[in-house]
Amino acid sequence: MKSSYREAVRAGIRDALQRDPRVFLMGEDVGAYGGSFAVSLGLLEEFGPERIRDTPLSESGFVGAGIGAALGGMRPIVEIMTVNFSLLALDQIVNNAASLLHMSGGQFHVPLVIRMTTGAGRQLGAQHSHSLEGWYAHIPGLRILVPATLEDARGMLWTALEDPDPVLIFEHGSLYNVTGELDDGAGPVDIDTAAIRRPGGDVSLITYGGTLPAVLEAAEQLADAGVDAEVLDLRTLRPLDDDAILASVAKTRRSVVVDEGWRSGGISAELSARITENAFYELDAPVGRVCSAEVPIPYARHMEAAALPSVERIVAAAREVTGNGG
Repeated sequence: MKSSYREAVRAGIRDALQRDPRVFLMGEDVGAYGGSFAVSLGLLEEFGPERIRDTPLSESGFVGAGIGAALGGMRPIVEIMTVNFSLLALDQIVNNAASLLHMSGGQFHVPLVIRMTTGAGRQLGAQHSHSLEGWYAHIPGLRILVPATLEDARGMLWTALEDPDPVLIFEHGSLYNVTGELDDGAGPVDIDTAAIRRPGGDVSLITYGGTLPAVLEAAEQLADAGVDAEVLDLRTLRPLDDDAILASVAKTRRSVVVDEGWRSGGISAELSARITENAFYELDAPVGRVCSAEVPIPYARHMEAAALPSVERIVAAAREVTGNGG
């Protein structure tokens, strides 16, 4: 069936609500308004205000309420409007949700799922456009999911809800309107392994989330230039699927990491370090990286585009590591 990414996420939420009476959705404007990105449109009418709960404008408050509900036996889905606003709940996420299992000596699990929109490309200004999932991937006690496809948008949620510990799902805002075919029987998916979205033998393009479409387009342009690029979609940033990453690099002997986050101290740096530590003698070139410019994301369209990873920059990085400068 034809579906948008937005509709796939909604289908995943609906499926979870139908499967388990302990599941409920809470967040700003998720009810009558249908969600800031229209993801929860119609769910209030279908499931009622007990299970689709509008919250006050207080991220720390309602994330804390979600943690308490999870500790009390519920399975909350907490929606935070954008990743930037999650910083207002950083204490709850890092010091409580991620730490309680450890601090209780293994007695208290926190089966909480937090969904939030991430990423730029929509002229929403710096306070609504950053890609901070790499920050959260730094935190032990959290699982970090970054669905890039309709199947993952539809299927990751239920698998996340089955995890006894907190899971953060980052949905890139540029993907909500993406449409494609989604199998009528689409359901829960694996959240442990990376996926090869395009096989190749010359260079591994490693990415996730909202940059996947640009990387796939870059791979097609590289093919026209005689470079056979493999595209690896990480799908999960914590824990990383080291086996898939290293297997791809061992095959192609070259890699470029594409990350919309900043280069300094980001997930691209972690990936580069892991590849270098574990596959140094497999490499025929240093690991390449394509990241966002080290600035707050600009509002002006041309400046925003210049700050983000582009197809052209990805192609250039791949040509550099393969020695195919065009």
